[in-house]
Amino acid sequence: PRRAGHRISHRIGHPIGRPFGRDRRRRPVGHPFTEALGVSTSAPAWTVPRPLGPRGPQVLGLGLGCAPIGNLFAGVTDDAARATVDSAWELGIRSFDTAPQYGHGLSEQRLGAALAGRPRDQVVLSTKVGRLLRPSVVAEPTVFTDVGPLVPTFDFSRDGVRRALDESLERLGVDRVDLALVHDPDDHEDDALAHAFPELLRLRDEGVVTAIGAGMNQAPMLERFVERLDLDAVLLAGRWSLLDRSGEALLDRCAERGVGVVIGGVFNSGVLVDPDDAPTYDYAAAPAEVVARARALRAVCEDHGTTLPAAALQFAARHPAVTTVLIGARSTAEVHLDVAWASETVPDEVWPALERVG
Repeated sequence: PRRAGHRISHRIGHPIGRPFGRDRRRRPVGHPFTEALGVSTSAPAWTVPRPLGPRGPQVLGLGLGCAPIGNLFAGVTDDAARATVDSAWELGIRSFDTAPQYGHGLSEQRLGAALAGRPRDQVVLSTKVGRLLRPSVVAEPTVFTDVGPLVPTFDFSRDGVRRALDESLERLGVDRVDLALVHDPDDHEDDALAHAFPELLRLRDEGVVTAIGAGMNQAPMLERFVERLDLDAVLLAGRWSLLDRSGEALLDRCAERGVGVVIGGVFNSGVLVDPDDAPTYDYAAAPAEVVARARALRAVCEDHGTTLPAAALQFAARHPAVTTVLIGARSTAEVHLDVAWASETVPDEVWPALERVG
């Protein structure tokens, strides 16, 4: 068997904490989205670079979540996946988040292929550890389609962390990532604390990764990690949105400790884009009560001359702890829509009105 750390061991002693050039000065980032969208306005707030935690790279306020190009819910062709990443790049997005679980390796492979040839020091790559892709004779339920014979297997051991990162680097076709996150340790908190996080801390100290953290769909455990560990960032999905504010205490704590926050799932998997057309909430059919709340929020937005998805996306960025917001897209059209919503002017008056409804 291949030795764990096969690809990463030779880079020990070569820090990668300089993602935007040797002197860490902010390199100008082009933002052609205004021309591409036909918008003649000054650059919106999401285009301003900011640090992702105390040691993390400089990032913009918008990043691409790459689960959809791993065949989330429905198949995506290789060409469509590449076009999605290309569109994000052309519109100014430079941060890309993926994981071995997404498409059981397919997302990482497609993202790496699409970014090949791009200036590496302009790309911020995030992936995750805690799952290894291994063959299985048992067909396990998954939200990803056409995933092949490998299935994600939980492994939060020190060796498993190194193997996971090593294999991700191979699929991505790169020699480093900028942010490594422990992925969904909901039922493995003790193992993550005893093994996975200490190994990531060691890899950060060795310069193999720039920043470390955890990514989950729940806030309480992330808050415990922030309290107990020297993390750079957390990724919170679905728990800081117009419909779900349960992540607020976590965000407040991250602001106090200077921990960067990446927010995913701002549309709660779809209901905050369109509450009428077969809406989904947390990756399942939206309950009637949730649909009713989303429709009420949409009515408030319309009364104030804006749109529900624009408000949902920009709400997530309003907390001072939030560094960047992920958009999940599977096509060029979806990327353009998401960037347009992020760039739309949302009147200040809408926020208290949404608060009263929500």
